[in-house]
Amino acid sequence: MASGLDIGAIEGCAFIDGEFRPARAGGVFPVDDPASGATVGHVADCGPDDAAAAVAAAAGAFAGWRDATARERSDALWRWHDRIEALAAELALLLSREQGKPVAEARAEISYANGFVRWYAEEARRGFGEIIPAPTADRRILVLRQPIGPVAAITPWNFPAAMVTRKVAPALAAGCTVVLKPSELTPLTALALAGLVRESGIPAGVLNVVTGRDAAAIGSVLTADPRIRKLSFTGSTAVGKRLMADCAGTVKKLSLELGGNAPFVVFADADLDRAAAGLIANKFRNAGQACIAANRVLVEDAAHDAFVERVATGVRGLVVGCGRDPGVTIGPLISERAAARVRAAVDAAVAAGARVVATAPLPPEAGPRFVAPQVLVDVRPGMTLACEEAFGPIVAVMRFRDEAEALALANDTRHGLAAYFYTRDAARLFRFAEGLEAGIVGANEAVVSNEAAPFGGMKESGIGREGSHHGLEEFEEIKYLCLGGIR
Repeated sequence: MASGLDIGAIEGCAFIDGEFRPARAGGVFPVDDPASGATVGHVADCGPDDAAAAVAAAAGAFAGWRDATARERSDALWRWHDRIEALAAELALLLSREQGKPVAEARAEISYANGFVRWYAEEARRGFGEIIPAPTADRRILVLRQPIGPVAAITPWNFPAAMVTRKVAPALAAGCTVVLKPSELTPLTALALAGLVRESGIPAGVLNVVTGRDAAAIGSVLTADPRIRKLSFTGSTAVGKRLMADCAGTVKKLSLELGGNAPFVVFADADLDRAAAGLIANKFRNAGQACIAANRVLVEDAAHDAFVERVATGVRGLVVGCGRDPGVTIGPLISERAAARVRAAVDAAVAAGARVVATAPLPPEAGPRFVAPQVLVDVRPGMTLACEEAFGPIVAVMRFRDEAEALALANDTRHGLAAYFYTRDAARLFRFAEGLEAGIVGANEAVVSNEAAPFGGMKESGIGREGSHHGLEEFEEIKYLCLGGIR
């Protein structure tokens, strides 16, 4: 077994049927460092033929992996976990180079990602069925849980390790095989994790990684092939809707974790220091590029100025720069296009009457993908910052008068992924949490993700849950077995 991460094996390749291999057409494309634009490495530019080969490999490996005992699958996942843990520092550096986030954040992501491998290594032994009392004495009713079959997983660029393990680990634990399509912006981490799957003794074909820039062509193979029985996707709502429609022809099971527009509500009776610290931790993780990041900060009139000043002080202390530089807390955005979109939203808000009250300085060498963290006040409903995910390091503050208005503003969105609120009122804790239309709610807490809890949204933020024991169920079929003739 290799003692370190074998990056050389990844160069120019995808991972299909247990091997790093080039695309059939021979194409490659570069992966760059968002901070500098320098090339980090190259991967295979796969097309439909490569995707079909990956589906065939997953289909061919399914029977053997399905028939492995729960303990065998659990032990294999534990070996994967241990390899990730042993190489966490190298994985974090690779992740930081291709995605841009500070190394400390990348290391935290690797730990979070490995938490899903650990959790599902344990849950692999717990795919329990049921025995239901029968209506007659000569029958027995059993409920069996069985793996759904080969599955496809499509993951985004913002958390290139955690989004992989949050899908792959439960699929493997349930007995499914996987074809993974990572984002073309951050494929190296996924390939590195696949190499560690191979080192863990998991059979060839159980996990396949198809890299490529033509996501639509690859996705069309995955959605059309009847051997793929489930699709799990994390990304934009628009793409999720298209994938949902494309899967209708073969009636695949779906898990969709889509866009968010999270409210962050601060009542006048809240602990304002705790709320401000929570907002900064939540909003500026990964430079704001997170679907559960606070997007609309709603503050009660009586607490508005005091809360904004606390947040502004924290923002002015953020350090922007290359994620591998000491002391940096905010890295670049993933692309120039993303950075330009965030700047345009800020400019539009200011033109419509919003005010910038705090800005973190940019370093002199900052390239076009860097966006200065800012705090804006006097943001109003209808502004882009209030209607769409900023997906950048921008705090957009709005006022409210009372709890009823706060709830109406919080729920005034097509999305319902995450929501946060701060209050010391015990009755309001229950009342407001129950009224929020979101699948994930943080009450006096803004860092909520962990592998033991179900992650997913309401409304146009998606279908299904990842993490927890519910995440295992997403990859299982329920079979009713009626045994008759028992005397």
